[in-house]
Amino acid sequence: MALFFLIPLLTGLVGGYIFKKCTDEIGYFVGIFAALCLALSLVFAPWQVLLLLLLVILMTTQKLLQRVEDHDENLNNTDRRELTDPKPQVTEEEVGRKYRGISY
Repeated sequence: MALFFLIPLLTGLVGGYIFKKCTDEIGYFVGIFAALCLALSLVFAPWQVLLLLLLVILMTTQKLLQRVEDHDENLNNTDRRELTDPKPQVTEEEVGRKYRGISY
């Protein structure tokens, strides 16, 4: 298995670290360069690494979907109260005109 895909990967990770720490405009250029390096490392990665990455993504997505479904079931089982507007409806005639919070 060729490991030359690690060169753009490590370059992208270092660039991402610099992007997070730098506040100048050069940080944005380093961030773009880091994103390109990470994409390039995925292109150069062997199929075994890509398959492993795909399996990790599928497993984490399944766990996240299961959490959302469990949360939705808990919401459906509890009593739902009707939401009421906490502020009473006031017409413009009652308030009058206001400018920056001051009535005139």
